[in-house]
Amino acid sequence: MNKPVVITKWERPSMDVMNALEQAGVSTIHEAQGRTGLLAPYMRPIYTGACAAGSAVTVSIPPGDNLMIHVAVEVCGPGDILIVVPTSHCTDGYFGELLATSLRTRGVKGLVIEAGCRDIRALSEMKFPVWSRAVSSQGTVKASLGSVNIPVVCAGALIHPGDVVVGDDDGVVVVKREDAAAVAEASAKRIAKEDATRERLLKGESGLDIYGWRQKLTALGLEYRPPIEDTK
Repeated sequence: MNKPVVITKWERPSMDVMNALEQAGVSTIHEAQGRTGLLAPYMRPIYTGACAAGSAVTVSIPPGDNLMIHVAVEVCGPGDILIVVPTSHCTDGYFGELLATSLRTRGVKGLVIEAGCRDIRALSEMKFPVWSRAVSSQGTVKASLGSVNIPVVCAGALIHPGDVVVGDDDGVVVVKREDAAAVAEASAKRIAKEDATRERLLKGESGLDIYGWRQKLTALGLEYRPPIEDTK
């Protein structure tokens, strides 16, 4: 059994890279990095329009016990996103307004938690972004230890401390810290390409021609036939 630990120093990506990824958005990033990095679709924002990108601070935490979230707050800094993962399935409400206030004071961008959160109205009013598996008023205790800043698997995605985590209305995606600059550049190129495609679509061009799919359709055996005339 691993001993509980808090890692207090780790590498973070640059703020410029994180800001660029936040502007790109989850769907663009997912495509730009080879359709990888998505968290499971049950991770949803608690209010529409939530958007954040930041450096991951990870928390491995016992079910029904949020003591280690309070510990993790102390090592968080500006531009971070807190990632909380119970060691077994749990939908209790680990997180609410007061913890959000503590994190915001430290410049934390948001929270991703594979469990429940509470105080949804207050969190929405203060515009603190949270992506959670559930919403629950079921409280937690503060009795057991966990670990901060170790690799965790959150909603099916492996996340290391310092990886960039991006969330918006489309869900949540993780970008490896060492790949973050390259993915930001690839995302910008994808956005430019989509802007050009959008202009062509607005002019009435067919997507089949823009993307060069007519030959593929023919190779797959698709036939276009005139309508059958009424012989009556």
